[in-house]
Amino acid sequence: MELRHLRYFEAVAETLNFTKAAERVHVTQSTLSHQIRQLEEELGHPLFNRNGKRVTITEAGETLLRHVAPVLQQVDLAVRAMRGGQETVEGEVRVGTTQSFNLRLVPQCVSAFLMRYPLVRVVVEELPAAEILERLRKGELDIGISYLPDVSHDLWFEQLYAEELMLVVGPNHPMAGRRRVRMVELHGMRLVLLPSHFSTRQLLDDCFTTSGASPLVIAELNSIAAMIEIVRNSDIAAIVGQSANTSSEGIKFIPLEDPTPMRSPGLLWRRGSPRSTAAKYLAVMIRRAVGKARPK
Repeated sequence: MELRHLRYFEAVAETLNFTKAAERVHVTQSTLSHQIRQLEEELGHPLFNRNGKRVTITEAGETLLRHVAPVLQQVDLAVRAMRGGQETVEGEVRVGTTQSFNLRLVPQCVSAFLMRYPLVRVVVEELPAAEILERLRKGELDIGISYLPDVSHDLWFEQLYAEELMLVVGPNHPMAGRRRVRMVELHGMRLVLLPSHFSTRQLLDDCFTTSGASPLVIAELNSIAAMIEIVRNSDIAAIVGQSANTSSEGIKFIPLEDPTPMRSPGLLWRRGSPRSTAAKYLAVMIRRAVGKARPK
């Protein structure tokens, strides 16, 4: 396996079109097809399904792309550094993010990115997960930072990590001294949750059903920060993602179990749409920030 095989593979995976991919990597279509066949034979798995002119990526192909894309970007950065510094990066990156990531991750990454690439303009919009998917499909966003969609064949999802949803209580709440809480123990508990059209709420409702719990949802807010403030100033509990834990004084995050509500945060972009250099570099910075923040 050589580096060019991986670059050819990435081009096909991003465009889902052998003709466009061949143009991108400056080879003939027959050469590209031959190189992809070689890679598939070496790995022992088909990477793409070819149904006439329609090309789709296989599960093995998605696994390979998830690991190869960051490596190729790091190689490009290293080559540019060895050649006398990074190239000039400019343009605009449009990012759609759910509010959980807009509390810390996105602001940290954008500020570091703009310090490094001052000629780039970054537009960040905090949106519900469903709207991020729709605007990516319309080409109105370059990158989405959200959760694994239920079904989305036209978007590529790269999982960054797995995140637990946790119970959040104030210091005087009856559960404040607990180290863990079973979902069934939330039966009848006064909660503030996200509205029902949020994917996170739908995940929680499934967990309540599985555990046989029926909490008393007395408030619904579409702001994580506002939910946490209600918890801080009352005896009402909330359930939010672990990423919302900013070590705020006066509240406690408690793990849930039986079942543990889990969601998969990651990067989203539209298949078959070339990504700008600026968008690729911002994605690299997000991966790096997540890698440093997650426990080893």
